[in-house]
Amino acid sequence: METEKGQITRIYNGEIITPERNFGVGTVLIAEGKIIGIEPGNYEVPGSIGHDAHGGYIAPGFIDLHTHGAGDSDFMDCTEEDCLTIAREHLRHGTTLLYPTTLASDNQELFRFLDIYDRVKDQRSGAAFGGLHLEGPYFAYAFRGAQDPRYLRTPSPEEYMEILDRSQDIVRWSIAPELPGALEFGDILHRRGILPSIAHTDAIYEDVVEAVKHGFTHITHFYSCMNGVTRRNAFRYAGCVEAGYLLDEITIELITDGVHVPAPLMKLAVKNKGAEKIALVTDSMRGAGMPEGKSILGSRAKGREVLIEDGVAKMPDRQSFAGSVATADRLVRNMYRMGERPLEEAVRMMTLTPAEIMGIADRKGKIAKGYDADIVIFDPDIRINRVFINGETLFEQP
Repeated sequence: METEKGQITRIYNGEIITPERNFGVGTVLIAEGKIIGIEPGNYEVPGSIGHDAHGGYIAPGFIDLHTHGAGDSDFMDCTEEDCLTIAREHLRHGTTLLYPTTLASDNQELFRFLDIYDRVKDQRSGAAFGGLHLEGPYFAYAFRGAQDPRYLRTPSPEEYMEILDRSQDIVRWSIAPELPGALEFGDILHRRGILPSIAHTDAIYEDVVEAVKHGFTHITHFYSCMNGVTRRNAFRYAGCVEAGYLLDEITIELITDGVHVPAPLMKLAVKNKGAEKIALVTDSMRGAGMPEGKSILGSRAKGREVLIEDGVAKMPDRQSFAGSVATADRLVRNMYRMGERPLEEAVRMMTLTPAEIMGIADRKGKIAKGYDADIVIFDPDIRINRVFINGETLFEQP
């Protein structure tokens, strides 16, 4: 069947997560890459192209705001093939939109990646790219985590304006807001429509309150590389974690791999912020989708050797984490089971909330009429069976 919108595709025989609620068993109708209707039951459309969900769940495609790599590739490898490998690997795990993320580096390496991204940003072989997330290099040394200390520095207008002028694709920049010049930098980002995000920071509550006034309304990988309650000159201060909980303007992101954020902290975060203020992120490095063993954090040329074991990447001395190897399906599964949240809430944190944070919730993150037909089908164990982007099947489990 064809209408004025073209050939109709229908996805049927599955429970639809909208994601505000479980719609129940229904049928999603698609034409020209958009959702044109949701009908209860197994709705028939003569002449349509049908896809049977086989009793599974039909949900919006997952949106990953923060990922460095997967499939033994990292965006800092700075090749087109590595970028495509990452997109394809994350697609297999239900991600339909991701935001390529950099690490602190020298500008030569960063500029090379900006040029590569410009060539591959419209690729359609895997999860789509939503824009660039620069993580660093403006971080607090004491909270650097696995970021290479050689590249950490304070914001320099001459430097960051050159970077901003080199690319129109930057949509988010993670920095420590307490550094000299960081608040002025936040103002510039905010005016350009780029999200300033708090990360790798020694900020206390009062610093975060001030940062919010300069556009810092999001916190990168909450709990990781930031302080909680701290003492300075014998006095006790609330830290960045407490600020994230107390300030309603702030959204947070969680790496719910069960290691970076174990079950009690998942529950605490949702109890305090609610699903509408939390985005699940993989923050994955090249080890995502790979077996355990030695790996590299960052580029092959300039990265740091790490070890993958126990479902996480560690520094070689095993004294700290070096990155996540999570995929989006794992995040949803863990929030659902370990975090003990309803499935629609877990899905919301991987779909609608990320879309709202990035200002694209008018077309992404929901199964609703007029929205892009980015859809995943998964079973009760959150194993991905099929992935659609703009109504086209890009992955199907053999």
